[in-house]
Amino acid sequence: MHRINISIMRKMLVMAMLITSIICGLTVKASSEDVVADTSLYRKLKLFSDVVTVIQSSYVREATPQELIYGAINGMLVGLDSYSQFMPPDIYKEMKVETKGEFGGIGIVIGIRNGLLIIISPIEDTPGDRAGIEAGDIITEINGKSAKKLTLMEAVKKLRGLKGTKVSIGIAREGEKKLLYFDIVREVIKIKNIKNARALDDNIGYLRIVHFNQNVFSEVKKEISSLLEKKIDGLIVDVRNNPGGLLGACVKVTDLFLPKGKLIVSTKGRRERQNITFVSQTGSLYPIDMPLVVLINGGSASASEIFAGAIQDWHRGVILGTKSFGKGSVQTVLPLSDGSGIRLTTAKYYTPKGRCIDKSGLIPDVILEMSKEEKVELFKARIKAIENKDKAKYSILTGDKQLQSAVRIIKAARIIRQSSKSK
Repeated sequence: MHRINISIMRKMLVMAMLITSIICGLTVKASSEDVVADTSLYRKLKLFSDVVTVIQSSYVREATPQELIYGAINGMLVGLDSYSQFMPPDIYKEMKVETKGEFGGIGIVIGIRNGLLIIISPIEDTPGDRAGIEAGDIITEINGKSAKKLTLMEAVKKLRGLKGTKVSIGIAREGEKKLLYFDIVREVIKIKNIKNARALDDNIGYLRIVHFNQNVFSEVKKEISSLLEKKIDGLIVDVRNNPGGLLGACVKVTDLFLPKGKLIVSTKGRRERQNITFVSQTGSLYPIDMPLVVLINGGSASASEIFAGAIQDWHRGVILGTKSFGKGSVQTVLPLSDGSGIRLTTAKYYTPKGRCIDKSGLIPDVILEMSKEEKVELFKARIKAIENKDKAKYSILTGDKQLQSAVRIIKAARIIRQSSKSK
């Protein structure tokens, strides 16, 4: 018994030292100003050691030191908020795949809200989108097993896979009494920034931004310049089902629509270095006297909410659609020494008027819901266009009453503008 206790105590001491070094190591890496002598934290490590002792001596099977350490770190982060999380080496590696912009999967962006796996948005023209997955759907099962206790990256890993393989998911959807089940064949998902850019009838431009990644600024700038050459005098920017992307890319795109010197977004955290303001630098490429409508919905999150929030706060355009997702926090990814990593919430976003839309979402100037029947008809029209591969015969206005309403707003704004000029 005495030898067992010595062995337990040695392991317990090593684990306590490991956790202490992890805590200190992360703090020092973040900033030397963050190092604070918190004796109460170290006193609480004795409680952790007590639990380790009980597990090592009495648990039904032997638990490895790594298993206990990983579990402890995961518990710490999960208890903080929905977005902070620990990623073991394999999960961390999987997360980095996202930055390549191409992977095998079904084409959905997911998050965790109130402990549930929620679909932020389907990526257009992907297997998940074509199957009928919608923003706001809750994933309850993956391949017949409950998804209730999965972390975000664990769920991502299960949903991704080789092209041609199948994954089955169970969905809970608002308004549906029973779970919905989908068998979806994975494809290579290529993330694009712009899905559609064209001049509609009556000299109205349409630009759909589906993601804010590294190249989006140059692509949006090119498309706006092209549309202006076509003599448009009104523009609709569609960020519905846009799950976000890079903060810096979003700021540069927003800059194209605002006069120089306007606050776009600010971030605020516990530390002074986390309090950052982003201001427009170049001045609007899209003329500030031309009408602008931005379309949003429940699948518009993070960077797309920053964009729409700045446009709304500066009264630069009309925001139309339904309430956005409400992802208004900043996560920093930190690698750890063994190849694992953590995603930690370090700040929150604030619109130019100081609004934090985290969890509450952005409320449009014009709220226009689509009924279940209207969504089904719009979905059928889009799928028909994709299957026929004949975009020339397909009007993006077909069945889309939100887009149709945006067109009417642009026309009305032009009439008002012409009337004021003639006075």
